[in-house]
Order: sequence, then structure tokens, then C-alpha cells
Amino acid sequence: MFTNFLQDFISLFFPNLCAACGTNLFNNEQVICTNCIYHLPVTNFHNDLENRLSKQLWGRFTFEQASSFVYFRKGGRVQNIMHQLKYNKRPEAGYRMGQLYARALKNSKWVLPDLIIPVPLHPAKLRKREYNQSEKIAEGMASVLMIPMVPDNLVRTVNTGTQTKKSRFERYENLASAFTCRFPDVLTEKHILVVDDVFTTGATLEACSIVLLEIEG
Repeated sequence: MFTNFLQDFISLFFPNLCAACGTNLFNNEQVICTNCIYHLPVTNFHNDLENRLSKQLWGRFTFEQASSFVYFRKGGRVQNIMHQLKYNKRPEAGYRMGQLYARALKNSKWVLPDLIIPVPLHPAKLRKREYNQSEKIAEGMASVLMIPMVPDNLVRTVNTGTQTKKSRFERYENLASAFTCRFPDVLTEKHILVVDDVFTTGATLEACSIVLLEIEG
């Protein structure tokens, strides 16, 4: 009782706001309010092996399954969440989204991986941002799936800068040799889930996956 009173008192001065809509969260809500979770524009790609994202990657590298959690729409809830995650120092927004998606995967026909690897940031960008948003999503997924998350094996050795204004070919060319694997033996014969925060052309996932596929076994 006293704990609840104290939390309510603190929230008067430091409100715990939903990362999607900005309203006050109830005590039983975490990061994203129940209403926003209910209205997230989920793709359900994990229930369709031939989903749009998979088709966009076909023929570019070998993979078992590909999916994404939600659609990104300008001015929508997902854009607000990603803005909070990437620019407003709210890593918990990524963690929560990872948890939510992992629950969906856990209750689907997806073959779960042995390891989860987030797409790495270049050290310079990591110092500036203070955390890797893809790693936070991966952490949330790992906490639900009870699967190890390996954040320091796949590394980014080239600071490619922003990719937003580049074409698909320019992105691929820019990222072709940007990643390397530090300890390949650890990943031998492992089924790996690579996690990125946003999917556009797929060039980043392609570059990371090709490096991992070069590991023998």
C-alpha cells in the first residue's frame, strides 16, 4: 500500500509516460500502455514463411526465416516508439518491443534459434548514442525466449554514416565490408537470429548475414 502511494507521489513529479502516445502509464503497465499495444500495426509475418519481407530478401543470401514485428507509418505509434528509442534516451522502449514480439514468436510455428545477435553499431556511433537500439530489442527478445543474446561477437568496423538517402545498391556497396566476426568458433553450427531495429532495403541484414554465413559449419 505504502509502495503504491510512493509510486503515485513520485509520478506527480516524474511521470511515467507511454513511449507511443505520451499518456501516463498505470502501475501495471510497462513503457507502452495497454491501448497502444492493442493498436500496434502488427504484421503477423511470423505466421507466413512467404511474407513480403522474406520475398524482399530471396536470392540475396541464405536464410531459414525472416520477419518483422510491426509496420512503420509516419505519425503513428511505431514512429513515436522508435523516436523515443533512438533519439530520446529511452532504451526500455526497444526492450519492451522485443518482449512483445518474442511472445508472438513463442506462440507461433517459428523455429527458435540457438543465439540472438543484434546488428552492431560502430563504436563512434555507440559512444554518441550511449546504447545500441537493436541490442535493446534483442535483449527483450532474449528475456522472453530464454535464449542467449551475444552482443560483442559481430562488430562493425566501418562507420558508414546514415543510410537513409542511399539507394539499395548504394547501401549494399557501403556495407559490403563493414562487419566482421571476432570469435567465429563460438557460432559454428548455431542457428542464429539477427535482429535489426528498422528494415528498409535489407542491406544491413544482408551484410551481417553474409559475414555469419562465411563461418564454416
